[in-house]
Amino acid sequence: MANPFGAPEVSVQEIAQRVEAGEQFVWIDVREPHELELANFNVEGILNIPISEVASKQLDALPEAVTADKDAEIIVSCHHGGRSAQMVMFMRGQGWTNAINLDGGIHAWAIEVDPSVGMYRG
Repeated sequence: MANPFGAPEVSVQEIAQRVEAGEQFVWIDVREPHELELANFNVEGILNIPISEVASKQLDALPEAVTADKDAEIIVSCHHGGRSAQMVMFMRGQGWTNAINLDGGIHAWAIEVDPSVGMYRG
C-alpha cells in the first residue's frame, strides 16, 4: 500500500525472507517505548529510535550504527507504516540514499509473517 509521504517501501514478506536468509541491513523501529509492550516484536538487532526523539533531537537521536554509512540499507518500521514513512523521508532528505519503509509495519508483520507478535489492544 502506497504511503502518503512517497517513501519507497518493501513488503513484510520480502524482509522476512531476508531475515531468514541472514542478510544484513540496519533495521529501525520508530515506535514509542510504551508501544513496544503492545506487540511482541522481537527480531534480533532492531534499533528502537522513537520518532519523538528524532523530532526533538533530529540527527543527534541517531546512533553511530545509523550515521556511519549513509549508503547502507536501512529498513524503518512502526505500527502501520505511517511514522516510519515520515522517518524514511526525513532520512532521505538528510542524505541517506537507501532508507526504506516497511509496508504495513508491525501490524502487517503480525498478520502476514508471525502471528505470535500479536496485535495492539485497546
